Amino acid sequence: MTLCLCPGVHSPSLTERLCQVLGLKQVLIVPTSTHPPYSPLHVLDFARQQGLEQPCFLAFSAGVVGAMGAACLWQQQGGTVKALIAMDGWGVPHLGDFPLHRLSHDLITDQQSGWLGVGGDRFYADPPVAHLDLWAYPERAQGVWLPESGLSRNTDAAAFIRALLRRYGELDLY
Repeated sequence: MTLCLCPGVHSPSLTERLCQVLGLKQVLIVPTSTHPPYSPLHVLDFARQQGLEQPCFLAFSAGVVGAMGAACLWQQQGGTVKALIAMDGWGVPHLGDFPLHRLSHDLITDQQSGWLGVGGDRFYADPPVAHLDLWAYPERAQGVWLPESGLSRNTDAAAFIRALLRRYGELDLY
């Protein structure tokens, strides 16, 4: 298992719901009660404690800050990061040399986040959804999948995430 979820600062029940919607039965979740999600060192420490070798990060909000920093540190120390799937990681630049996929709760956030680097397919909700709903109810977030190359298509955030997890060999593990 290499998938590491980095939630934001919210109720753990919302992360549990996300796992149910995505069909993740066994997943590593950064425990935000002991590891601040916005702290790269805490996220990196957790990933190491779990024995990850090539992590794939799925992060939300403040968790994107921690995951991005941890992924960069992982690479700087000679490791490989499969990908970072960043959900509403406002203001977090793409700092590493690994695939980055952004999901945004609206078009404006997608456009503003794009200035900081994308590095792969991305998604934005249309019509917009509430920030926290993107994590808790991704199947309800209808929107646009913008592939790195090719034509955009309509889908929902849950289907987009599942497709990325399959691409990186993470969904079939569960």
